[in-house]
Amino acid sequence: MTHLPALVTLLTVLLLFGTMWAVGHARGKYGIKAPATSGHPAFERAYRVQMNTLENTVMFLPTLWLAANYGFSGWAGVAGLVWIVGRVWYALAYLKDPAKRGPGYVVGMSGWAALLVLACIGVGRAMLVG
Repeated sequence: MTHLPALVTLLTVLLLFGTMWAVGHARGKYGIKAPATSGHPAFERAYRVQMNTLENTVMFLPTLWLAANYGFSGWAGVAGLVWIVGRVWYALAYLKDPAKRGPGYVVGMSGWAALLVLACIGVGRAMLVG
């Protein structure tokens, strides 16, 4: 279980690559020339999925590693997998129908919230001990 956060990190990189690929594919399919970020609705959905996933990753990865390094490696890995599942669910739902993205988003943010709690407990405990 101690290596689970590393696996989650690799899966996160693959998720980011997947969202990047989806945007590139949509650019070609719908003729959206760079640097445009608007045009066909399917392209715009792919672009929003990519940007929102990137924005979430900026909060997710540091929290994952803080929780893992301050005493909760196994639980951090499990919460990280919850985040990954939620983000994939969110992305697939958003690409199909933006109105259906909510449940995946909630699952992903629940995983992140768990990591935040673990990181706060771990760092707080380390500061008290000293």
